[in-house]
Amino acid sequence: MHLLKWLYPGMKLKRWLFLFSVGVIAVSLGLAIVFNYKFIGFVEETIFRVVYRATGKFYYTVTTVAGIGIIGLGIFVMTIATREIIRSVTSVIVPEGSEKLVEMIFQKRKLNRGPSIVVVGGGTGLSVLLRGLKSISSNITAVVTVADDGGSSGRIRQELGIIPPGDLRNCLVALADTEPLMEKLFQHRFGGQGELAGHSFGNLFIAAMAEVLGDTEKALKESSKVLKVRGQVLPSSAETIRLVAQMSDGSNVEGESQIGQYGQLIRSVKIIPEDAQAVTAAVEAIQDADAVILGPGSLYTSVIPNLLVKGICQAVRESQAVKIYICNVMTQHGETDGYSASQHVQAIIDHAGTGLMDYVVINGQEIADSLKQVYSQQQAFPVAADAHNIEAMGIKVVKADLISETNLVRHDPLKLSRTIMAMVYKYKLNSERMKLLDYYLVAENIKEFKDD
Repeated sequence: MHLLKWLYPGMKLKRWLFLFSVGVIAVSLGLAIVFNYKFIGFVEETIFRVVYRATGKFYYTVTTVAGIGIIGLGIFVMTIATREIIRSVTSVIVPEGSEKLVEMIFQKRKLNRGPSIVVVGGGTGLSVLLRGLKSISSNITAVVTVADDGGSSGRIRQELGIIPPGDLRNCLVALADTEPLMEKLFQHRFGGQGELAGHSFGNLFIAAMAEVLGDTEKALKESSKVLKVRGQVLPSSAETIRLVAQMSDGSNVEGESQIGQYGQLIRSVKIIPEDAQAVTAAVEAIQDADAVILGPGSLYTSVIPNLLVKGICQAVRESQAVKIYICNVMTQHGETDGYSASQHVQAIIDHAGTGLMDYVVINGQEIADSLKQVYSQQQAFPVAADAHNIEAMGIKVVKADLISETNLVRHDPLKLSRTIMAMVYKYKLNSERMKLLDYYLVAENIKEFKDD
């Protein structure tokens, strides 16, 4: 039965099977010409005599039956031969069998037809979203913040003078289509008390690749090949950026790792150097995207820093893509204490201006009281979904069930990606292209999804 899967739409095999059949017909005609028509006439006469004596049917009926029989035999032989050729090839390439190869080809074709999506952000939230999107499209670009200065990334940044690889590594792993052991290896952190203690192997790998190739973008590209990444991961800037926050008490705190620990509300943030330029490939990806997504992730230390890089904000504003901001589910102590969804949106507008969001996605799923109590001990609380205040800014709101409740309250990759894709289909892609894509992606979990 799995042989029929080779005929699935989008496999790009049926056209070649048809061409193969045409070739067989051409060879047959050529042989007929070479052996002269008298030979064909002899064969036809022999068939007529045999069938007529057996059935007593008239001439034209006899030749029709004989012709259909020969056609059927030819198709049967072609099918057997094609099957054995496929088995012979796949037994070497994919030892698991041809069925596995069919699934690989079908999935690859499907993903390559997916919409072009650019996700701008950093941190754990971005990785969660990418894990969901990679099952829908291979045309994904993650534009990642490079302001991190803590942990392994901070040490590498200080000692080697390169952009911090931590968030870049997380995004590479999130988009990877590789063996679990390779993913585990890239996320492995060294223990002990030596100089390697606390370092991530993936960070060291990217740093080593950057030194060998002399360019971080090239290092990420080559690392993507190792991990079989679906899409691409790009830094928002190739420059080493420092993040500075002005706090509610008027003081300035420098360093992404220090801002959340200061204990005061954040008034604004800026990057040093202020004229840091965006990576050209990131700008081009935004310009060509079907959808540009901001977040989810830390508002002041992951999302906004990318928008402060010269070229990113302008590219988003001028892009014809559908522009979506995914609001965090919980407030973050030290960054967004007491913030509602509209305050998240307002902070982005205050730093980067208007025109960056067409829609805001907010969680409409109830959070269990037990989890609320756990998070309250960390001074984190559910973000109030004040949709009316966002709509008063001229931005549409989509409410959906987005979270996966385990021992943590986080966005569920599948729920979130389905919601995003439903929005892209509805507001960006035309009906013809929608037919080529998977209809199961229409988000059944969306509570509120109004037409324009």
